[in-house]
Amino acid sequence: MNRDELARTAQEIATKGKGILAADESTGTIKKRFDAIGVESTETTRRDYREFLFRTSDAMRNNISGVILYDETIRQKAADGTPLVKLIEEAGSIPGIKVDLGAKPLALCPGETITEGLDGLRQRLVEYRGLGARFAKWRAVINIAPGIPTYTGISANAHALARYAALCQEETIVPIVEPEVLMDGDHDIDTCARVTEWVLREVFYALFIQRIDLEGMILKPNMIVSGKKCPTQAGVEEVAERTIKCLKECAPAAVPGIAFLSGGQSDEEATAHLNAMNKHTDLPWPLTFSYGRALQAAPQKAWSGNPANVPAAQHAFAHRARMNGLATRGEWNSDVEKQAA
Repeated sequence: MNRDELARTAQEIATKGKGILAADESTGTIKKRFDAIGVESTETTRRDYREFLFRTSDAMRNNISGVILYDETIRQKAADGTPLVKLIEEAGSIPGIKVDLGAKPLALCPGETITEGLDGLRQRLVEYRGLGARFAKWRAVINIAPGIPTYTGISANAHALARYAALCQEETIVPIVEPEVLMDGDHDIDTCARVTEWVLREVFYALFIQRIDLEGMILKPNMIVSGKKCPTQAGVEEVAERTIKCLKECAPAAVPGIAFLSGGQSDEEATAHLNAMNKHTDLPWPLTFSYGRALQAAPQKAWSGNPANVPAAQHAFAHRARMNGLATRGEWNSDVEKQAA
């Protein structure tokens, strides 16, 4: 474990003006995304899609600090034989890897899940480090519904996140700790805030127990938002204020960066919320993004599997990356969004 390297990598990931491209969709998930745009999901089409993202030089150099890869992708080579990891590095970005094996039903806890993948993780991390990964990601999923979450579900996932983080730091890989409170459901913003605070307190307690170096990790939380089906949707400013309040109460200032997940928000919603938070000047940590759909939905639609559409798709990706880069500085607004588009 090299604490200095962990801290340097975490600080690079949290660089102002930049954020993380979450290109770590499982084979099943990306098939759903490709089905929606009429593209067959094969190893070649998945490679071609991700290759043109990583070759979007203006986005990668100016606004993407790191890229989360999937097991298949970290081993792939571009059409010209260049490893995809090398494309990312040459663009000045940091390669990362998703290491969890997905959320599975938690025994004796109906409606709750536990993320699996700790077995054999030490050996996998050694291999991933050899393949070029300098950070990793593990996602815990917390659902809000009648009777859940329970302390059993939250504590089990917090413990798994902390054990994963310890194994990462042992191998000098920065852990991205992602406890996601889902925005599915009809709960209001107060419920989201209460559950998220509970989850974060348990997660940081578990990290303390497992001796995690907070300066060598990144937190990837949900924003405090209303459930998708809630009849009253909180506005942008309320989301920003409630999220910052929750994080100030739960996330130590030693954490070098907080990279939000988009969690099902639309492209512009995710950007607007991040921008509103970064207008606050009294933040103890940089607030950035780790977006999947919020960065990729537009380029996927523009591409639609047609090689002739790659320039348009790269333009769409560069646009979303730049908008979110502005949001990390609190410099985005709807006029800039329209003008740039």
